[in-house]
Amino acid sequence: MGKELLLEIGTEEIPAAFLPTAEKDMAEIIRREFAALRIRHGEVKTMAAPRRLCLCVEEVAEKQDDQVVEKLGPAVRVAFDEQGQPTKAALGFAKGQGLVFSELQRVTTDKGEYLLVRKEIIGEETKNLLPDMLVRFIPSIPFKKSMRWSHFELRFARPIHWIVALFGGETVDFQIENIRSGNRTFGHRFMSPKFAAVRDFKDYLAVTRENFVIVDPGERKRIIREETAKAAAAVSGQALENDGLLQEVTYLTEYPSVVCGSYDENYLRLPKEVLVTSMMSHQKYFPVIDAAGKLLPFFLTVNNTLPRDPAVVARGNEKVIRARLADAKFFFEEDRKISLDRRVEDLKKVVFHTLLGTSYEKVMRFRALATAIADEIRPALKETVDRTAVLAKADLDTQMVCEFTELQGIMGREYALLAGENPVVAAAICEHYLPIAAGGALPETDEGAIVSIADKLDTIVGFFGVNLIPTGTADPYALRRQALGIINIILHKKYPLTLTEWIDKSLDILDGKLRRPAAEVRADVLEFFRARFENLLISQGHPYDVVDAVLAAGAAHLVDAVQKIEAMEAFKSHEDFQPLAIAFKRVGNILKDFRGGAVDPALFEAEAEKALYEACRAIGEIAVRQIAGGDYAQALIQLARLRKPVDAFFDAVLVMAKDEKVKLNRLSLLKEISDLFHRIADFSKIVTEV
Repeated sequence: MGKELLLEIGTEEIPAAFLPTAEKDMAEIIRREFAALRIRHGEVKTMAAPRRLCLCVEEVAEKQDDQVVEKLGPAVRVAFDEQGQPTKAALGFAKGQGLVFSELQRVTTDKGEYLLVRKEIIGEETKNLLPDMLVRFIPSIPFKKSMRWSHFELRFARPIHWIVALFGGETVDFQIENIRSGNRTFGHRFMSPKFAAVRDFKDYLAVTRENFVIVDPGERKRIIREETAKAAAAVSGQALENDGLLQEVTYLTEYPSVVCGSYDENYLRLPKEVLVTSMMSHQKYFPVIDAAGKLLPFFLTVNNTLPRDPAVVARGNEKVIRARLADAKFFFEEDRKISLDRRVEDLKKVVFHTLLGTSYEKVMRFRALATAIADEIRPALKETVDRTAVLAKADLDTQMVCEFTELQGIMGREYALLAGENPVVAAAICEHYLPIAAGGALPETDEGAIVSIADKLDTIVGFFGVNLIPTGTADPYALRRQALGIINIILHKKYPLTLTEWIDKSLDILDGKLRRPAAEVRADVLEFFRARFENLLISQGHPYDVVDAVLAAGAAHLVDAVQKIEAMEAFKSHEDFQPLAIAFKRVGNILKDFRGGAVDPALFEAEAEKALYEACRAIGEIAVRQIAGGDYAQALIQLARLRKPVDAFFDAVLVMAKDEKVKLNRLSLLKEISDLFHRIADFSKIVTEV
């Protein structure tokens, strides 16, 4: 039976956003450390609070597993001389392993007989290994940002003030910089600022609780949920749920308590999003709503202490939110004094990017692109799409959005409604920013979707055009997210858009801004989209080889590509699939760098050539018609009929004939068949059984 390892790293307040990731990383790193040291263990628990990171590993073995190490030496034929005496190579190998020659063994391998050393390494006691391991472990915990302090070399999220390290109740003694490990934890900074000794994990949880620290974030989250529900119910409401805010306040507190405050009902005349943003994003308050989801003039604040007088805490927070909402009301009223069309003109003074012009220029670019897209796929909506594009960025210069950047688009919608704009246009102004994050909501209106595609495409092509391309993990303009947004919108709406056409259109509109040849930009942007599209499809569970095969045949039409992939997945169960794929790998190798030419039936020498040619023409005519109609599943079944004539061709004909004309004619026939299949996928990319 193993022993328990307890580690607590006590620090100054670590940013809340760092802690959930730190919990996961600690568990992963400690498992790797134990595995490398051959130390068995049980469950790994990690917990975090603003001033501490905690790790508990159960059932840790008291010693390493024993290990048998084998190492091959020289071959026997070079280990002995003609007299059967060990050579220098053999003696040197034995000496290098700390053995005498007689302790070496012989072993027979596939390559012959070799000398072998076999050592049994007895596992060391865990308690002797833990100090060095923990000295490695603590600095290895990664953070988005780390810091150094005083004159020390150690980098960590925040300065370390104490370390608890216990193995089976006994202190694991080590030192990191000026901090020596021990058995004493520290209580709440304000409610119990003192050290307290602990014996094990169970005792640690009890002692920290007695000193007003709840280490388990799951318990803190439960307390916050229960307390906010109770406080909201006291004013006949309920807390507006937000998982992001709940997680943030969970990791901002060590001993959470909830206080309810109120604000003037007159502020409820402001748009709901303004109030919610002011409370949630800026003050970390939970708004209170009624059963219908309407805001009530109350808010809930989560404190990191037990207030002596909740009313005093409430009044302090009310004073803060009152000032916030008064500013918001002022901004809202001032913004309404200027028309949206005037604000569009004012965008001429706002620089979008020094290389790509003003925000007004950008609006005019994606306006032209959006109306062209609408003209092709939704001509009846061209007018509303145009108006949406014109007003899409009108709120960027408003005081409200300058103060609350999270409200861009939302305020555009609200101001458009108040100005009497078409409600569809107002909704689309807000939607054109979607999706805001990976997997986020997509535009519901066609106007919002089309303008979103146009805006994002102009951004991507523009930045590629001035050579500001994402590299590695660096993507300052979020171009990857915007490309995925375009892909998801097109797939969601099933728009029959071809990327190449609209990238070219965007390049034409950007003419004069480009700093690279348009052909280069076009190729790079297409590859950029292809990579995002491929990753998305594979993440959705589509087989990578099928995805690769279809995209290799062309991925400009996204909706068609998905339909082809789905048809190929279904076709995989067809009895002719594997033989066809194998045959086309062979065809691909034969046709490498061959561009093809016209097939001349008069040059056929074998009946198999003629039969394949006639089958290709007859079957191809049907398949092409089915492909044109988008019926890829039936087209593949039709093309599968070529398997037998293809097999017969290879059995009866030498493609690389001595006669150059005959050879080129046979290659052209194969190219014609390959091109037929290539309308759906490049079968040579399929992973086959042989």
